[in-house]
Amino acid sequence: MPDTHTLGFMMDRIRALLTVIEEGSVNRAAVRLRISQPALSRQMQALENELGGKLLERETSGVKPTALGHALVRSMRPLVADYKAAVAELRRQARGERSELRVGYLISAAQSVLTPALARLRESHPEVKLKLHDLSPREQIDGLRAGELDVALIGQEGAVAASEFYSARLGSLGVCVAVAEGGELATRPKIALKDLKGCDFIGIDEEQMPGRNQWMSALCKTAGFKPRFSVVVDGITNVLSLVASENAVTLLPAYFQEFKHPGVTFVPVPDARAKWDFTVLWQRGKVPASTRALVQELKEAAARFA
Repeated sequence: MPDTHTLGFMMDRIRALLTVIEEGSVNRAAVRLRISQPALSRQMQALENELGGKLLERETSGVKPTALGHALVRSMRPLVADYKAAVAELRRQARGERSELRVGYLISAAQSVLTPALARLRESHPEVKLKLHDLSPREQIDGLRAGELDVALIGQEGAVAASEFYSARLGSLGVCVAVAEGGELATRPKIALKDLKGCDFIGIDEEQMPGRNQWMSALCKTAGFKPRFSVVVDGITNVLSLVASENAVTLLPAYFQEFKHPGVTFVPVPDARAKWDFTVLWQRGKVPASTRALVQELKEAAARFA
């Protein structure tokens, strides 16, 4: 197997062999490839040495592939095409162009922020193919680190990785509290943080949303108390289900007020310090115009909730 340093040379030799077979002549292939016939012959010999067998048989009418040569054509022609496409895509990215944009997002933010932003992006960049991935904040951060995502629409949890990527605060959103429907708190038009003292809080798994429970604790601290997390669960849906069944509470960004969940009422929190930072992260390097446009559209959509 060639190492990374020699991969380019190997691909050049394979492309040259395919050209020789197509032309049926080393001389004609050399003209087409714009190299000398001796240089092309040396490439063929080097490739045969690399693979350990004859690839071409020389006849009076030209050259013909051996059985090994035919096998190489079958296996390598698709690889060469993929290689060329991959290199072309990488060159487009190096110029700040992208034919595809892979976006991670929080499902809870999709309707209120991402959906309108994407509608505007499709108008301004109809050529861009969008790939959307509903992921937890942790999964989004891992996806960025692995190069599997270009953009991550995330909450304040993005602060843990902000130094690794480009980032922008879309806005500081207000906060609401999720309470059990039918309880006394659910009848109020607003609920101050201090009024939550003594309530059972539902937390969320730090592996999914790093920093979310610390954020709730910090907000409650401004009101003079430490929240009591009766249970920590996996996923927002499970959090809301327990709010309803356990007559507990949890703090959420204000856009949840547009949501409906059985047995849960979302009430705004008026405290001036009650804020939730909405963040977008994207890969470093030359930024495609489509990514810049998406970030701007997200800022404008998030501004509705600031």
